[in-house]
Amino acid sequence: MAMASSSSLQPRLLSSFIGDRFVCSTKSLRPLLPFNTGNKQVSMQHRRVLCNLVDILFNRSNKEDDILDGKRKRLRPGKLSPRLTVPDHIMRPPYIDSRWSPQISKGAEIHDETGIEGMRASGRLAAQVLEHAGTLVKPGITTDEIDKAVHQMIIDNGAYPSPLGYCGFPKSVCTSINECICHGIPDSRPLEDGDIINIDVTVYLNGYHGDTSATFFCGDVDDEAKQLVEVTKECLNKAISICAPGVELNRIGKTIHNHADKYRFGVVRQFLGHGVGRVFHADPAVLHYRNNERGRMVLGQTFTIEPMLTIGSTNPVIWADDWTAVTEDGSLSAQFEHTILITENGAEILTKC
Repeated sequence: MAMASSSSLQPRLLSSFIGDRFVCSTKSLRPLLPFNTGNKQVSMQHRRVLCNLVDILFNRSNKEDDILDGKRKRLRPGKLSPRLTVPDHIMRPPYIDSRWSPQISKGAEIHDETGIEGMRASGRLAAQVLEHAGTLVKPGITTDEIDKAVHQMIIDNGAYPSPLGYCGFPKSVCTSINECICHGIPDSRPLEDGDIINIDVTVYLNGYHGDTSATFFCGDVDDEAKQLVEVTKECLNKAISICAPGVELNRIGKTIHNHADKYRFGVVRQFLGHGVGRVFHADPAVLHYRNNERGRMVLGQTFTIEPMLTIGSTNPVIWADDWTAVTEDGSLSAQFEHTILITENGAEILTKC
């Protein structure tokens, strides 16, 4: 899952699942933020009002507004099915059924051999679930059906779907179609020929989270969308290739941004990668754009890299559900994500089959 970045109105937040809710929520932020936000909270509340106004305009029924590029329909929310259940014997992350919102873990988690094996197991399962979910992508299937299949496979393997119940998220996977940047909620909308869809899977297995995502083609996808998806995947692979102990974390953003620029694709700044392990979201914050942030990679550290690229605007609009983030202009967005382990030889991709 992605993280939210800093701006003039918003402090950096170490989780997109928490972060975008901060941007678009009138609830008090003080219990979740590790520092005093001062009058920034007022600004965020103003942003919430703006989000709702934009959402009303953005999603209002208008035939001219429904069609993008003369062919593709603008994404609209569908109906949600009831929340799925998880058997009692399956280990749950601490934030489930808790009175308190999840806390952000400070400091990088450095794994010993036991932790590394735990991360390998959770990463491998997440990759297998994602691979299976990708085989389901075809015109006519609903994202709710994909969610149910993902949910069943995860619990059949004795794991918990990490998104389910995280800050109230209602589903077991994120499904982000076309202009949806991230955090799309599975619903009744059938996939259509020509869609692209990011499926973001996180599993909690024996106390460790494995987090991964990929963007898939649905039917006959046009060349522009194919190039966006291919370049986004290349950005992730190039970023992973430079990772090793002692390497500055800001090289990830430079590598991604440089490659995206070659194709004139935009890099989304509001949602970032993050440390992951026993905790769903932790340090370090992994920026996907050029930056001068300090910090170096450490042997035994695990984190996600998850670039999100767009054909047009990189500015997100948050729907009234407080989760779904779509591009401001309705242009296509793609994302790929892996959880990696920093090793003596560079980086090991944990979320590979």
